[in-house]
Amino acid sequence: MKLKTLIADDEPLARERLRFLLSADSDVAVAAECRNGKEVIAALKAEGFDVLFLDIQMPGGDGFEIIQQVGVTQMPATVFVTAHNHYAVQAFKVNALDYLTKPVEPERLRATLTRVKERISLEAARMTQEQLRSALSTLRKGAQREYPLRLVVPNGTRDTFVNVDEIEWVEAADYYACLHVGTRSLMLRETIKQLGETLDPKKFVRVHRSAIVNIAYVQEILREGRNEGWVSLSSGQRVRMSKAGWQNLLAVSRF
Repeated sequence: MKLKTLIADDEPLARERLRFLLSADSDVAVAAECRNGKEVIAALKAEGFDVLFLDIQMPGGDGFEIIQQVGVTQMPATVFVTAHNHYAVQAFKVNALDYLTKPVEPERLRATLTRVKERISLEAARMTQEQLRSALSTLRKGAQREYPLRLVVPNGTRDTFVNVDEIEWVEAADYYACLHVGTRSLMLRETIKQLGETLDPKKFVRVHRSAIVNIAYVQEILREGRNEGWVSLSSGQRVRMSKAGWQNLLAVSRF
């Protein structure tokens, strides 16, 4: 990836010399040139650059005024280029990466480009670490997702509250889910797929396309051949189990 570079100098010959010297590095691509401070500010606000070679004394705002207007944190890696060396201390106070005096010597420029590449590589690595931390944080939040402790089952003018832990198993009934709670059977207007997505997967397992069981009530697995079988609940109820459902139970319950 080439370093997108901006050259800012009010002297045409100075820009031409710097452009020529930079052309010796295949990792550098001079994308734009500016003649004064206003042009630099406009260019920095219009697009992003990896590195800026900035003359300090220019019409329309000197190098320090440019940084003040754009903001230190919004500046690309900045290398001051000037005929005067008494600005060096001030330049490093505004986080300049390097300070070159005119006429710029090829060997000195190569050393500066090495520093530029190291800085950009470090920033890229830091950004990658931040992205990884953000992704891990998102995963942790997902892992800490809260599941409902109670469900509301409407029934005409009456709503019934059901403790989720008391649901023994769920049976699909077209666009409804039948909740089996002890001796009661309650119809919830949700598909079994929709309900399954709201229940804690560590407690409720889809054992068949038409059934979900609460593993707290599972006592036995009765297998018939390789593909199907039954789940026996503590109530004595048997629930049909598919091969995928058996694998789901093994993964969660570790029978």
